[in-house]
Amino acid sequence: MSEKTIHGLVLLGVVAVLVAIVIPNFVKAKTTGGGGPPNCIAHLKQIDGAIQQWALENKKEDTDAPDLNGAASYLKGGVLPVCPQGCSYRAGATVKDVPICSKATTLGHSLPY
Repeated sequence: MSEKTIHGLVLLGVVAVLVAIVIPNFVKAKTTGGGGPPNCIAHLKQIDGAIQQWALENKKEDTDAPDLNGAASYLKGGVLPVCPQGCSYRAGATVKDVPICSKATTLGHSLPY
């Protein structure tokens, strides 16, 4: 075989490997995007940040119960985000606990910490 043929085959092999990596990731992104767990987790992070801000400004301790309505005033528009999959959100038992999604056990909508 000529040197050009070998280079062409190597290049073809590299392209095939890259395609094999990219296509499954693209399919996964298409199925999980647009309202799936990433959006729900982003909402939970926003709610957690609002609860922490509310607790700081109202001199609450980590063991105090959070006021979700009070914390909502720290979010854009003063309202809790709405999940496109119909989840509902509630605060944890204490300020230090993360907020909880109603579909945490069935769809895995939960904060990783």
